[in-house]
Amino acid sequence: MNDYRAPSWLPGGNLQTIWAALYARRVRGEPAAYRRERWSTPDDDFIDVDWVDAVADPTRDASLARPPLIVLFHGLEGSSSSHYAQAFAEFAREQGLAFAVAHFRGCSGELNHAPRAYHSGDHVEIDWILRRFRAQYDGPVLAVGVSLGGNALMRWAGEAGTQASSVVQAVASVCAPLDLAAGGHAIGRGFNRLVYNRMFLRSMRPKAMRKLAQYPGLFDRAALEQAQDLYTFDNIFTAPLHGFRDVEDYWHRASAKPHLHRVAVPALVLNARNDPFIPAASLPRPDEVSRSVTLWQPAHGGHVGFPQGALPGHVRAMPWAVGPWLLAPAR
Repeated sequence: MNDYRAPSWLPGGNLQTIWAALYARRVRGEPAAYRRERWSTPDDDFIDVDWVDAVADPTRDASLARPPLIVLFHGLEGSSSSHYAQAFAEFAREQGLAFAVAHFRGCSGELNHAPRAYHSGDHVEIDWILRRFRAQYDGPVLAVGVSLGGNALMRWAGEAGTQASSVVQAVASVCAPLDLAAGGHAIGRGFNRLVYNRMFLRSMRPKAMRKLAQYPGLFDRAALEQAQDLYTFDNIFTAPLHGFRDVEDYWHRASAKPHLHRVAVPALVLNARNDPFIPAASLPRPDEVSRSVTLWQPAHGGHVGFPQGALPGHVRAMPWAVGPWLLAPAR
C-alpha cells in the first residue's frame, strides 16, 4: 500500500479523511450483522464485543482449527459501526474469516460501570482482551488497531515483546498517533481545532458528564464544560482518571513509538504522510523499529481514509491491503 494514490477528484488529507468517513461506500452489499457478547472485566466492569462469525465451509476438514479471527480495536469514539469497521467486516466475510470488534469501555452505546473510561495507551486492557480471545477462539488470532486503538495495540506489542506471539500471530496499526504529543498538538491547531476537536468533544463531553453523575466529584465539572480542545479535556478527564499526572505525562507514557524497537511479533504500521492529525515528521523511521515491524507510509490517504474509485468512491483499499498482510503469518 506504499504506492497508494487517492482519486484525482479527492485531493488533500482533510478531504480524504472526511469523505471516507461520511460519504464513501463502506461495503458492496449489506452491512455486517453483528452478534454481541458482553464480557465482564477483572474490575467488575464490562465491555461489549461484536462478532461476525465465519461462514461455514462444507469442504473444510472439521478436525482443523477454525479460520483466522481478526480482532479490531477502534479509534477515538469509534465502534463497530465506524466506516473502517464495516469495511474490515466485509473483507473478513469475503475471505471466510471470523471478525470481532472489541469496544473500549463506554463506546458500545451504554455507559460503563467503573470510574474510568479508555485511553490511547491502555496496554493492560488490550492484553486482557486479546488473551480472552485467545482462550475463547481455537483458530489463529490477528489484531488490527485503528487510530487510538492502533497506538494502544502497538503499545501492547512493545510491552509484551516475545510473549505476544503466544497470543496473536500478527498485529497491524492503521493511522495510529504513535507519538501522542505530536498528534495532540497537531489536532489542536487551525482547521483541526475548528473541525475535528469539535467533532470529538461533541460526544466525549456529554459522556464525561454522565460519568460524573455516576461518580460525583470525579472531576471539575465547570472546567470540563469550558474545555475547547482535546488537550484540555485529556488534562481534566482522561489523564487523571487513568493514573497519569497530567496530559503531558499521559502523552509521554502512553505513546507506542518509543516501544516499537521491542516488538517481536510480525507487525504492520500504516500511516499516510498527509494525515491531518499526525505530522509526517513524527512517524517512526526504520531505525526506530524492530525487524519485526513493517512500515507503510504512503504519501496519500488522510486519517483512516484511503478512498478509491470513481465518485463517490469506496473505502476498500485499506482493509484489502492490511488484511492480506495480517493473514500471511496465519496461513
